[in-house]
Amino acid sequence: MREALIVWGGWSGHEPQECAHIIRDMLEEDGFKVYLENSTEAFADPSIHDLSLIVPIVTMSKIEKEEVKNLADAIESGVGIAGYHGGAGDSFRESVEYQFIIGGQWVAHPGNIIDYKVNITRPDDPIMEGITDFPYTSEQYYMHVDPSNEVLATTTFTGDHAYWIDGVVMPVAWKRKYGKGRVFYSSLGHQAKEFAVPQMKAIFRRGANWAAR
Repeated sequence: MREALIVWGGWSGHEPQECAHIIRDMLEEDGFKVYLENSTEAFADPSIHDLSLIVPIVTMSKIEKEEVKNLADAIESGVGIAGYHGGAGDSFRESVEYQFIIGGQWVAHPGNIIDYKVNITRPDDPIMEGITDFPYTSEQYYMHVDPSNEVLATTTFTGDHAYWIDGVVMPVAWKRKYGKGRVFYSSLGHQAKEFAVPQMKAIFRRGANWAAR
């Protein structure tokens, strides 16, 4: 049986505990045995090297050197990691090693909660199968991203809230490798209620299953 670890914590505005329970149920439905922890100390446990998947849901906060080193070593050796929104894309701002794993870092969401469109750039990829461009209401993440990411979906900024980024096309979802490990990220999912959006939930669910070994 595949085993997954969900680590939740950090800024409460992203409802990490609620989202952790949603993802736990999702993964259990997909046949995983799931462990929940609410401390980054879990990343330092040698047993994470035996997992199939790690899901971090920790906005901001801090991570100790020994924690991120063990996490990076586990992923490099083949453990998958799947994350979303600030729970993975705005975690541990001081840790460039962690950002190297994820492949991006949040820097802004101009206008805060707004209406925008998600454009599917890889409809041929199994993660995006059957999903077409769709409207979305949430924070539109502006991120600094790794050019080695394989981008699956994007969004385009209008400039209404920051005129100098008018027309900028920004990755929304991507997959990448970190050593032997598979990494999946989606910037969608500001709060738990967004998992009720079918496209958002399907993209994360498929991405997590893809990342798991």
